[in-house]
Parts: sequence; structure tokens; C-alpha cells
Amino acid sequence: MKRFKTLRVRFALWVAGLVLLILTAFGGLMYFGLGQALLTSIDNSLRLSASQVTASIDITDNTIANDSIPDMPVADPRGRGLTIRILYPSGQVLQSAGPYRFLPVDADSLQAAQAYLTSFASQIVTSTQEAVRFYTAPLIQNDRLIGIVQVGETLIHVQQALERLLAGLLISGPLLIAVAALGGLFLASRALTPIDMITRTARHLAEDSADLSARLNLPPTDDEVGRLAATFDAMLARLESNFKREQQFTADASHELRTPLAAMQAILSVIREERRTPEDYEAALADLAEETNRLRNLTGDLLRLARGYGARPPLRERVDLSTLINDVADSMSPLAEAKGLTLASTVPNGLMTIGDSDDLIRLFVNLLDNAIKYTEQGHIDVAGSRNTTDLQIKITDTGSGILAEHLPHIFDRFYRADTARTSSGAGLGLAIALDIARAHGGSIEVQSSVGQGTTFTVTLTVPH
Repeated sequence: MKRFKTLRVRFALWVAGLVLLILTAFGGLMYFGLGQALLTSIDNSLRLSASQVTASIDITDNTIANDSIPDMPVADPRGRGLTIRILYPSGQVLQSAGPYRFLPVDADSLQAAQAYLTSFASQIVTSTQEAVRFYTAPLIQNDRLIGIVQVGETLIHVQQALERLLAGLLISGPLLIAVAALGGLFLASRALTPIDMITRTARHLAEDSADLSARLNLPPTDDEVGRLAATFDAMLARLESNFKREQQFTADASHELRTPLAAMQAILSVIREERRTPEDYEAALADLAEETNRLRNLTGDLLRLARGYGARPPLRERVDLSTLINDVADSMSPLAEAKGLTLASTVPNGLMTIGDSDDLIRLFVNLLDNAIKYTEQGHIDVAGSRNTTDLQIKITDTGSGILAEHLPHIFDRFYRADTARTSSGAGLGLAIALDIARAHGGSIEVQSSVGQGTTFTVTLTVPH
């Protein structure tokens, strides 16, 4: 029973059923159409024969004289079984010829002729069950019915033709249905092969979730199954990339967490070896406080990234971005001045957006903190602009710049570009900033030239 539940078998059965329906309809139309066409041909032939018989009859004084009736045309070279009868108006046979002259006169045809109407009727020979077709026409002279002409022909040839057609349909129909079913099964198997491969690959992934390297690698085809296979391979590639990224993130997070813990353990081990002076204890407590603060900041960043800004919608409130950025620049100025840098903000008034002000503050604090860390001399500029659909904030520094091969990775978690741009940070600031921007429907782009500086461009939407 399970085989009948497979898509291949169901597809083959649907194809077979559809072919059966088409053949039944086509065969029925052909059968009845051929029967009607043959019957019409015989009726036309009977009508012509009746006209010839009527033209050969000599009518005198509105009466058919027995001695004036010509010999009946009984010759039938085509073997049609032609029968001719001439009747009195009452229906009594005056003269007849042919194999079916002894059949009784059809009452309805007789009444029609008496009403001056022609008619066709079919009669069955009881002994042989053979059908005979009769055409009945009145003989009218001076608006008076003086006789009736009947011409009949056997329908055995029509019956035989229809029987041969029916036999052909009954023999060829099942063969065509079987061929259609096998063809449907073959086509379904060909079409569903990629589906089977996807199923096997998915089952393999379910059994070994750590191995995401499997691919279908089917030849590219521009159809639904081909696009499904390509999409499945692309999905596996993204899953593998994300899995590796998360593995790297876990390893980096463990390393970053281990570093302050190891430092704290070392400080405690050294301070406990012997009694120390109060100054030594104070220095140790200061070191422990610094490492604890570092650990607290790192843990907070990890929690924010684990929670994900994109996984929850930001607060939907109007934010005056001009005031927010100027406040952030003012708060970051002491850090810049401590390194001898100039921090200038030229953001115009009236830049409004929709979002969470706390998250936006963190975004720009991270970007400015990054610019201050990696700029040894010169200045940092913050500029803003707006168009009809979005607004842009650019943060430009005169630092050492970033090599081109590092630019695609600077927003990765724990990524540090090179030894020229290292600090005590954990490498999470830019990743958090990008998450916040995306959660607000925006983006961050970066342009950098080694030795000339770096520009981060934050794009946010304009409220409607």
C-alpha cells in the first residue's frame, strides 16, 4: 500500500486516468460520429433510389396501372441488400422486390406518407437481428395521394464498421493507457530524482548535523526542480557558513572570556603567596577591578549579540537624530582630546528618524569609539545629510586606514583587522553597530584607504 502513496505512482495513475478520460470521450465521439455519418450516407442513397423509382412509374388518370409498372430495379451489385416496395395509399403492397420485401410496413411511416410527408425508419429482422433502413415517400398526383414508395437497405455494413471501430478502441485503449501510465511513471521518476536527492541529503543532515558540506550539485536547469535544487544548495551553503561562523564565535567568545579570568586568577595567586603591603593590595584590587570591568563589558556585548537586535523590533518612537549625534559627539570629545585629536560635528538640525534612541546612541558611540581608537593624529568629523527617502551620517577619521582584504570582515564578531589596528577591545563594537542599524531598517557602509583614513556611512530611513 505504501507504493500507492508515492508521488510517482500517484502521478502515473493520474496520467492513466486522464488518458482514459480522453480516450473515452474521443472514442465516444468517433463512434457516434461515424455511425451518424454512415447513416446519413445511407439515407441520401435511399432518397436518391426512391426518386429514381418514382420517376420510372407510369401514372395515368391519378392511378398506378399494374400493366404500366416497369420492372423493379432489383439489381444490387454493391451488395447493399436493396429492397423496393410500391404500396397503395392504404398500405397494401402493390409490387415489391428485394430481400426484405416481406417485412411489415412501419405504421408511423405509413401515417406520415398518408399525411404527404416523407420519413425514415429502421426495422429489425427478428430472425437475424439485422437492422434495415427504410425511406418512405408519398406518390402525389394533382394534390392527391395515389401511392407510396418505400426503399430499404440493410445496415449490416454500418453495424460491422462500428463493431470494428469499437473492437479497435477496446484493444488499443488499454494499451495506450498502459503506455501512458508507464510514461508518466518514467517522467515522474526523472522529474523527482532531485527531490529524492534532497530527501537523502536532508536525512543525512538530520543524522549528522555537524556535517553541512553535502551538496546536490545537479546540472543547472531553468525549471521548478532545478531552481529548487539550486535553492537547496544555496541554503546549505548559508547554513554551513553560519554554522562555521557560530563555531568561530563560540571559540572566540571562550577565548575572550578566558583572558580576563586567567588574569584575575593570576593576580589572586600572586597576591596570596605572601603577605603584602597595603599599596600592593590596592594595586591588586585596581587590577581586579579593571579585569572585572572588562569582563562585565564583554559579557554585556555577548548577551546583546546573542539576543540579536534583528530578532526584536526596535521601539517605534520619533528620534531627533541631530540632537542625539551632537550629544554623543560631546560625550566622546574628552576621549579624542586625550589623544590630541579634534572631534567636530556638522550634523544639520531637523534630522528625524523612527527607532530606539538608546540603541542609536550605542551605535554611534561604537563608531566614534572605533574612530578614536584607530586614529593617532589628525581629526574626526561627523557630518549628516538627508534626501526624500533616507538620511546619512558619515564618520570620517584620519587614521591608518584598513587594508582592502580586511574590509569585508570588519563587521564580523571578534574580527580584528591587523596588528596596526588592535586594542584591548573584543572586536564586537562594529558587529553590534551593524545589528542595530539593520534592526532600524538601515545599513552601514565603509570606505577606507591605507594611510589616509576611514569613513563609515550610516543610512537610516526618514519617517513618513
